[in-house]
Amino acid sequence: MGTDASPAIRFLLDGEVIALRDLPPTTTVLEWLREHRGRCGTKEGCNEGDCGACTVVIGRLRDGRIERRAINSCIRFVATLDGCELLTVESLSPSSGPLHPVQQALVDHHASQCGYCTPGFVMALYAQYLANPAPSRDQVLDALSGNLCRCTGYRPIVDAALALKDYPDQGPWSRADAASPPRLAALVAIQRDAALTLPGYAAPRTLEALADAYAADPGAQLLAGGTDVGLWVTKQDRAFASILYLGDIAELQRIEYRGDTLVIGAAVTLAEAWAALVAEHPPLADLARRFASTLVNNSGTLCGNLGNGSPIGDAMPALIALGAEVHLRCGSATRTMPLENLYLGYQKKDLAAGEFIASVQVPRAVSGLRLAAYKLSKRADQDISAVCAGLAVTMAGERIASARIGFGGVAAVPARARHAEAALLGQPWTADVFARAAAALAQDFQPLDDLRGSAAYRRLSAARLLERFRLEHAAQPVRLRIEQVSG
Repeated sequence: MGTDASPAIRFLLDGEVIALRDLPPTTTVLEWLREHRGRCGTKEGCNEGDCGACTVVIGRLRDGRIERRAINSCIRFVATLDGCELLTVESLSPSSGPLHPVQQALVDHHASQCGYCTPGFVMALYAQYLANPAPSRDQVLDALSGNLCRCTGYRPIVDAALALKDYPDQGPWSRADAASPPRLAALVAIQRDAALTLPGYAAPRTLEALADAYAADPGAQLLAGGTDVGLWVTKQDRAFASILYLGDIAELQRIEYRGDTLVIGAAVTLAEAWAALVAEHPPLADLARRFASTLVNNSGTLCGNLGNGSPIGDAMPALIALGAEVHLRCGSATRTMPLENLYLGYQKKDLAAGEFIASVQVPRAVSGLRLAAYKLSKRADQDISAVCAGLAVTMAGERIASARIGFGGVAAVPARARHAEAALLGQPWTADVFARAAAALAQDFQPLDDLRGSAAYRRLSAARLLERFRLEHAAQPVRLRIEQVSG
């Protein structure tokens, strides 16, 4: 393990140990690569995590191996790379060597025109190349969901990705090289024994240390994946007197079952959280796929999304419908509350000074559950919802025994449709009953007009989603899944 004698951000770049001191804690990986290191292959496009031109791959130690994932470098702070490995498009092909198989496949399939977006595509495909030697077309499309190109029309890029299985796995950063013992040993060697503490930045190693630090400095900015906080820096020029990073706390990275509850820690990435949720509740699969790009899912966290509390956050309606609760901590004190009670008003949450979300607790599927999550947006993928709905109903014989309905995008906060729920309770599964529930939505929400949809559109859409739910789930409840998720 590495020594902590001198506080510095330590990570690997192509196997070289990088030690950075006196770097502002909100310096992004993209900024450091281009302005400090002269690695200009990583491009700045949107600078907000949308276009993928800045894609890099980071590796972290996990269960005795290196887990590598593609992320947006434009909204990721360098300090969060401590103890990690960083790879860029320059890593894959030294100037004096041959192209990496990913790069060669793109050349062979004429998959680059202006070339601006190409490095980002290379790195997104490289992460998939490591994880899946023979992906399907759908898997390729998912891997590239966060990368935009204005020239090629994507077909040659997808063709190159599908052809990669036929290229020999050789050279630097091939699958064999990336998994070699020297690569693992180098990463193990830079792991630190104590928490990283820099001016204006601290990365506690335990939940207790985080709670104590936040209670002592409740004005500090909590940082998990940075997919929101990074935007505040790059687009709003916000500055923070101090930052507390959650990503080094093992307890907050856990996914586990506690009785009939799935518990997801505050530092669990969206990618891992959605995988666990879909395994337990398969009807959430479409929402999970459309929630965000692979790059954002690999950095952002589910609890960070809940903590941000945006009225258009797509996770909240489904979790509210399922009866999710958030586990909160302030110093040594803890409490648990229903997720819908966390939101008091636009950007206002029921959190005391120094209190934070430690985990979200989601009930497991029960017999007779009928569940759906719907997202309406102008684009099918990577778009903000006009309306998002989560509906969970259980039956007792021919009658509705329980009903929970969550909506996002129709009010200042994600919220339950309690009047609509009341109209369903104890009633049979009929068109008339659901029509009365749809009419009751007028008592639950007064939608706003904005660029994503008019109030009339939102009102009508919410009612139509109730009818869609009735039609889709009239015959059979969802089948239970019993796969276990290890944390």
